[in-house]
Amino acid sequence: MTEETKKPEKSLNFIEQIVEEDLRNGLNDGRIQTRFPPEPNGYLHIGHAKAICLDFGIAEKYGGTCNLRFDDTNPVKEDVEYTNAIMEDIKWLGFEWEHVYHASDYFHQLYDFAVDLIKRGLAYVDEQTSEQIAAQKGTLTEPGIESPYRNRPMEENLDLFERMKNGEFPDGAMTLRAKIDMAHSNMHFRDPVIYRIMHHPHHRTGTEWKVYPMYDFAHGQSDYFEGVTHSLCTLEFVVHRPLYDYFIELLQTDDYRPHQYEFNRLNITHTMMSKRKLLELVQRDIVHGWDDPRMPTLVGLRRRGYTPRSIRNFIDAIGYTKYEGTVDMELLEHTVREDLNKHALRTSVVMDPIKLVITNYPEELEESMTVVNNPEDPESESHDITFGRELWIEREDFMEDAPKKYFRLTPGREVRLKSAYIVKCTGYVKDEAGNVVEVHAEYDPDTRTGMPGASRKVKGTIHWVSVKRALPAELRLYDNLFLAENPAEEKYEDLSEIVNPDSEKILHTAYAEEWLKEAEVGDHYQFVRKGYFVKDKDSTEEKPVFIQTVTLRDSWKKGQQKK
Repeated sequence: MTEETKKPEKSLNFIEQIVEEDLRNGLNDGRIQTRFPPEPNGYLHIGHAKAICLDFGIAEKYGGTCNLRFDDTNPVKEDVEYTNAIMEDIKWLGFEWEHVYHASDYFHQLYDFAVDLIKRGLAYVDEQTSEQIAAQKGTLTEPGIESPYRNRPMEENLDLFERMKNGEFPDGAMTLRAKIDMAHSNMHFRDPVIYRIMHHPHHRTGTEWKVYPMYDFAHGQSDYFEGVTHSLCTLEFVVHRPLYDYFIELLQTDDYRPHQYEFNRLNITHTMMSKRKLLELVQRDIVHGWDDPRMPTLVGLRRRGYTPRSIRNFIDAIGYTKYEGTVDMELLEHTVREDLNKHALRTSVVMDPIKLVITNYPEELEESMTVVNNPEDPESESHDITFGRELWIEREDFMEDAPKKYFRLTPGREVRLKSAYIVKCTGYVKDEAGNVVEVHAEYDPDTRTGMPGASRKVKGTIHWVSVKRALPAELRLYDNLFLAENPAEEKYEDLSEIVNPDSEKILHTAYAEEWLKEAEVGDHYQFVRKGYFVKDKDSTEEKPVFIQTVTLRDSWKKGQQKK
């Protein structure tokens, strides 16, 4: 490749620019360390994939390390099931962590830091309810009201906090608050709660603790304890950053300190990224679990047939900025379509079958037609498909009384059967209800693909599957789970009101090529003229199940070409 034909290097995003500037300045001795800190209270969704690609990608690009740290400070909502699923998803995307940590690893250090704050007059035990504390916060234009417990003696605070830890008080009876400034312009500085009482067993520490740190108290300190240099968060944490810095400055003992930087979160049309809402969908059986192919979870996208490469390409295409926006779902579909077009094997599957009888073809004769597995891949192998007198074709490929521009089967009209012969429709048979149940045609034996007569042109080509050799299959087709373009902004009384009732369609009677008996769960295929499908885990030996990943239509790409 000459210098003239080389593609220009992709410009750095603003996070990469910061990292390179830090390296030039020798900040933190030239060390780069990031972390991915999920809370194990649900399955990761594609929004998390954006953070994963940044956290691990920065470390990978600049020779640093990225740790996986579970933010397990709320035992009521957390579960080992989620921990295992998160680790599987990260590996599936193609990333490896340097170490696995948990916020619970630092419970003793965090507790000691809280005790130190009490001794320094920077924290106090508050006996008010959460509602009372919230009511005293004030507004953006009015200062908050100080707690009546704000100035209690240090010895009393130490005693109460230890008794909170020992489990002497019920949930909600007391909290530990940082003593900062109830008139601060940043509401997060108005004496935030940093510890609450929770009498709930922790999946790692058991019943050792009866108090647990709040996110704003645990997150930055955990970064500091681990040696993180670049703490990357989404934009909603911009207002939390001053508090992040405040606590770290109280911990800091030398020049080292982590810095927090924020990027835009991922929003996709017709999709929700709230774990709370996704959990509601699962718990109410609106979907069939976290791995329902309509879910934006990584396990759901994986089941639907999305590849790690397609998701990483999608994340790379949308980039990282400081401005919120919404990405069209069609861009995500475009990236998986591009990937599968290069790698998925081609095969014919009839989704809505009607029988085609070739009346002048010998009844017992069968022929093998060779089909290339993937025309986009020059090294692709081929497979054989059996041709016979009776074939399944798509019901939409026949019409009794067709308009002029209908180029499929209709009485008197010719079409090519893909990779086989040209046939001419000669008639059809109806049942008692008047429905067409069988189409008749005659074939031209000189027009088989690869023979001299094959050069004769016809305007239509349709796919088919041999009746004798067909493999019965179940197909599952999916549309957007939510009707609204921005469901998170919709007003509704019940979540089910905005769910698309036609988001799942199951075809119980489809016919596939015989060779798909050998398909493995997770294998990808392009069903000719229909779209990309993946073999599903619900398959049985008698009947495979294929899930539609995406259609063949690429309106996003067409729209980009018009610009």
